[in-house]
Amino acid sequence: MEKISIADLHERKQHGGKLTMLTAYDYPLATLLDAAGLDIILVGDSLGMVVLGYETTTPVTMEDMLHHAKAVRRGVARALLVADMPFLSFRASTAEAVKHAGRFVQEAGCEAVKIEWKQGIEDTAKAIVDAGIPVMGHVGLTPQTAASEGGFGLRGKEAESAARILAQAVSLQEVGCFAMVLECIPDVLAREITRRLAIPTIGIGSGPWCDGQVLVTYDLLGLFDRFTPSFVKRYADLSRTIREAADAFLRDVKAGVFPGKEHTRTMPPDEFAKFKKGTGSLFPEG
Repeated sequence: MEKISIADLHERKQHGGKLTMLTAYDYPLATLLDAAGLDIILVGDSLGMVVLGYETTTPVTMEDMLHHAKAVRRGVARALLVADMPFLSFRASTAEAVKHAGRFVQEAGCEAVKIEWKQGIEDTAKAIVDAGIPVMGHVGLTPQTAASEGGFGLRGKEAESAARILAQAVSLQEVGCFAMVLECIPDVLAREITRRLAIPTIGIGSGPWCDGQVLVTYDLLGLFDRFTPSFVKRYADLSRTIREAADAFLRDVKAGVFPGKEHTRTMPPDEFAKFKKGTGSLFPEG
């Protein structure tokens, strides 16, 4: 399969084809998702919650993100690889934001970064784009600042807030963002943003009218049990599968069933005889 490019994503929007994006945090998962044919793989700062055990994404650092992005890069050959810029990495100064975005490209081999909306983010996004680094925007619910904005939940329910989100998406497109994540907004608002923007929209909890869809892979696989957003569709229950496998392992070890002969290697009899003779071993053969 040919490598996915940003031009491919734009062409797909023009022809009405749906885009697919999932998150990955390590080499094995990245390899499987890439082989499945995903268009975009996102190294999401959601790893703070689903991998590192934080209550929110806020504590995730650049070093955390780079560590996981490097692992994912080694497993991705086809999909476009995008990394979330973590909290504060693009909020302190424009120069620092460009520097941090550059690390994702130079050190981790990512092909783009994603930034969440905040007031005045347009200048930062433009500076990153001008530095030659593609930027994916993110409007609606922005998890990094959700706690200070009333918690997690639907955004754009009222006409005034919906108009603000639409304006945010348009402004990010105008400074060069190549795609836009729309998180937890009403379907009609997502449909209007998708209609207005020339760049692809990728929805999460925003209805079916977006140009593509994204989920946190651990939610999709049933690997994160702390909570499940209402917009998530579980395609597997791997938490249960893993618990059952671990329980079976525990029982087999305690019962002396594992390891069995088929899992055990032994020394050839003549070599064992030499071993016993040379060391005075008291162990019986077999």
